[in-house]
Amino acid sequence: MTTELHANLRDYYGRVLSKSTDLQTNACCTGGGALSTDIKASLKRVHPEIQARFYGCGSPIPAALEGRTVLDLGCGTGRDVYVLSQLVGEHGRVIGVDMTDEQLDLARRHIDYHMDTFGYRKCNVEFRQGFIEDLRALDLADNSVDVVVSNCVINLSPDKASVFREIFRVLKPGGELYFSDVFADRRIPARLLADPVLHGECLSGALYVEDFRRMLTVIGCRDYRTITRSPITIDNPEIEARIGMVGFSSITVRAFKLELEDICEDYGQYAVYKGTIPEHPHHFDLDDHHRLFAGKPMLVCGNTAAMLRDTRFGAHFAVHGDTSVHYGAFDCAPAISKPDLGAGGACC
Repeated sequence: MTTELHANLRDYYGRVLSKSTDLQTNACCTGGGALSTDIKASLKRVHPEIQARFYGCGSPIPAALEGRTVLDLGCGTGRDVYVLSQLVGEHGRVIGVDMTDEQLDLARRHIDYHMDTFGYRKCNVEFRQGFIEDLRALDLADNSVDVVVSNCVINLSPDKASVFREIFRVLKPGGELYFSDVFADRRIPARLLADPVLHGECLSGALYVEDFRRMLTVIGCRDYRTITRSPITIDNPEIEARIGMVGFSSITVRAFKLELEDICEDYGQYAVYKGTIPEHPHHFDLDDHHRLFAGKPMLVCGNTAAMLRDTRFGAHFAVHGDTSVHYGAFDCAPAISKPDLGAGGACC
């Protein structure tokens, strides 16, 4: 599985970078929007040495994780793993996967510190070394994980199609992929992928948004949702001269392992949020255009109904109606046929 690109990345993240401030552009260190109160509180308990070596571009940590098994792809030194450790609780489980020795060594060195800080009697995290393109080699079984997260890593993979296939293999039915990454507004010339700086800075490997849509379609995921989107500025004249023709964005996306339709269909369904997710007592945002207020009915398409009913969110929503009567297309665009990923993937 090891390729020259993998070797370059290991060198860049293991030896060239020793802290976040060593990055040469803004791509791998964007904030990804405001953090929720629970994530802010969890971050304060993460060891400062781990926080100093964070190379993410968002905050891909969804709600309702208590007791769940979460897989973090490209976990680095484990910042998000240790945040997730607190959110899944002592009876949940977090698995971090990375290929870089130096980063995993640091992550493992602080396991006892974090378990003591969190007050856990047993460890609920583990770190496995390997490639995100081949999770089977790391003994990750089919249908074994509730949630897969990743923070600005999939863009680095030389075989992204394999990464997405593996993600949906290990996810349980109704499980969720929730990740932040750098996306491009066009296909980037292949010659730029060989540049270790452009690749290591999360630029030359960025997925063209339409190719991302096509990859998900091929593996049977017909509908994803955009959570947040923000433009990325490079702010390095030398690097801009090499790749400045491309527009980059940091985007957080969620997709579920569900049988969904490729356009939003109307079955007369509506959903009511119960207000029972602790960190979201007043409303819940499924995506950037579905905000469900506690107690207020909201008309939804068949795909949205399934996302709220047939996943770990099901206990927190009352979804009324079924698919026995069809009223035509829901009043929105096709699920993932829009030209701009930022449009939200499904219902507009």
